[in-house]
Amino acid sequence: MNIKAELAALEKMSTGELVERYAALTGQPVRTRHRAYLIRKIAWRLQADAEGDLSERARRRAAKLADDADVRLMPPKQGLDAEPARGPRTAPVAGDRDARLPAPGAAITKRYKGLTLQIVVLADGFEFEGRRFKTLSAVAKAITGSHINGFRFFRLGGKR
Repeated sequence: MNIKAELAALEKMSTGELVERYAALTGQPVRTRHRAYLIRKIAWRLQADAEGDLSERARRRAAKLADDADVRLMPPKQGLDAEPARGPRTAPVAGDRDARLPAPGAAITKRYKGLTLQIVVLADGFEFEGRRFKTLSAVAKAITGSHINGFRFFRLGGKR
């Protein structure tokens, strides 16, 4: 068996041929049609067949590890009566104000689609066109119609 020739032949095969080759080598159907993945798996199997697979000791160790592991395909779902993972939410304290925000009473000005927008910073949120918003992201969503990070939209803080 010439592994180099076999590997070169894999590159020329279609995805359907790779699926058939995988099934022939492993005796199991494959659940994917990802070409690079199939080539990698087939190449590994060809090398393992030619040069030897895992040692018996390695197989026993892998079986023991798999036996001890709590294997899940999906994370456990929390019931409706379960406590949330995060702690309780608290109202922000005056000293907890985000440093990227201007002081209450200041205005944030933004040019957007040819318009000059002005948002007034309040102690407990923001005001835009007579409406109050709790977060900058809510203001940005009202302006753009899609969710966007408020600090990024108004270019507050961070790198410019």
